[in-house]
Amino acid sequence: MKMKYLDKRGWRRLLDSTYDEVLTRFNGEEFLAGLIYMKKIRSPLVVPVVDKSVKVVDKDYKWLQILPKERKYSITVMYDDNWHVLQYYFDVNMAHYLEPGNARRKDIYLDVLALPDGQYELVDEKDIQRALKNKKITEKDKDEAYAVAQHIMDEIERDFGQFVELAAHCLGELRKNIK
Repeated sequence: MKMKYLDKRGWRRLLDSTYDEVLTRFNGEEFLAGLIYMKKIRSPLVVPVVDKSVKVVDKDYKWLQILPKERKYSITVMYDDNWHVLQYYFDVNMAHYLEPGNARRKDIYLDVLALPDGQYELVDEKDIQRALKNKKITEKDKDEAYAVAQHIMDEIERDFGQFVELAAHCLGELRKNIK
């Protein structure tokens, strides 16, 4: 498993950025939301999402990262330079640390990607299989990761709008608190 920080410290693709975060509550749950504003990047990043090529990193793009206290996943909502949503990226995690200024998550390799229209796909299955083979995770960890990913996909099918509402709430709270 990899420890990943919400502020993307050490990410070589990002040459200059700002990062703001806020602790907030939504529908009775606690979240830490962080916003990365990409001012200068090494190079754009285009990724395949549900059989489409989507540019997710470029100058003036923003990433809203949502770290729920009680869930086994986090969400990154990626925006272009005009605040259009590009994709929702769900990372399956084994643990979250909602420490302002040091927020991080323990990533277990498996992810679910969703387009703004709710189409989704499971990704990085080779990564989790490699981690299991290399004894970085256990069979139990792998099974739990797949169960969490299935839960995410079930929730997307049941009510994708809940994630849109959560992102709007977190973004609104960040905008109120940015100085």
